[in-house]
Amino acid sequence: MTRRLPDLAVLAALVTVALWSLSFIAIRSAGHSFSPGALAFGRLAVAVVALVVIVGVMRRRAGSRPWIPPLPRGRALALVVGYGVAWFAVYTVVLNWAEQHLDAGTAALLVNFAPILVAVFAGLFLGEGFSGRLLVGIGVAFAGVVLIAVGGTGPHADWLGIALGLTAAVLYATGVLVQKVALGHVDGLTATFWGVAAGVIATVPFAPAAIREVSTAPASDIGAMVFLGVGPTAIAFTTWVYALSRTSAGALTATTLVVPAVVIVLSWLLLAEVPTPLRVVGGVLCLVGVAMTRGLIRVPSSRRLRVVEDQLEECEVEP
Repeated sequence: MTRRLPDLAVLAALVTVALWSLSFIAIRSAGHSFSPGALAFGRLAVAVVALVVIVGVMRRRAGSRPWIPPLPRGRALALVVGYGVAWFAVYTVVLNWAEQHLDAGTAALLVNFAPILVAVFAGLFLGEGFSGRLLVGIGVAFAGVVLIAVGGTGPHADWLGIALGLTAAVLYATGVLVQKVALGHVDGLTATFWGVAAGVIATVPFAPAAIREVSTAPASDIGAMVFLGVGPTAIAFTTWVYALSRTSAGALTATTLVVPAVVIVLSWLLLAEVPTPLRVVGGVLCLVGVAMTRGLIRVPSSRRLRVVEDQLEECEVEP
């Protein structure tokens, strides 16, 4: 039994990474039939239904009642709602919009800049400080973003898409930091369930458009929307929480760095879309910079200040 748990944790992390990688492709595909807000509402509505089943079964097996987690109260509720609106609602709408102007690979590369933003925000606003390693990683990753931004326009990318992709990264980083604080008051499954529920409520204004667009969308695009809700949202977050509860966060950080590379390959195979060579180079620099900040690549430093490793380790690339 002691040997099986780490294996199951690794499997759970791999399932999460695979589903998050596929979600960039599904967003790009479903964007042909759904507007950004409608796709976000449909995805989150499906996710809530799936989470009721998943979380209910898990809680019942653990002997917990009721099936769904109790609603947090006070400050905990405010934090969960805040991160749910920023991450699940606004971030999802912006990312959907970005992928109407970007190929899936470039979108994944830009979103991967979020861990760097988490480090900067935590250092500036949470008093976590900066280390030499962190500063070097930030510089390398920023150079990568510059290359992505100036990497040329084409049929699958434009300046609006780049701006939206970077906005999505900012929203993602904000959601991670708020979630970090929220997890000090509630467990991961509770935060996920009620965070998604807050996201659904925030995207209700898009419900009429979603209903209208579903009535005219082909089955393949409706299937992509359902997949986004069940797979990358409900299942992937559940498997990630499972992995984190049984393995150190640091041991799992390397897995999330694989997402952009997987997305680029899938985008090429399934959508016949690839970022420009300069954007690929920029993406590699972003990944190297993130790896430096997480300690996966050693950077010589003459002195150490306080670091933000906890925030970085929990900042996974979720679309």
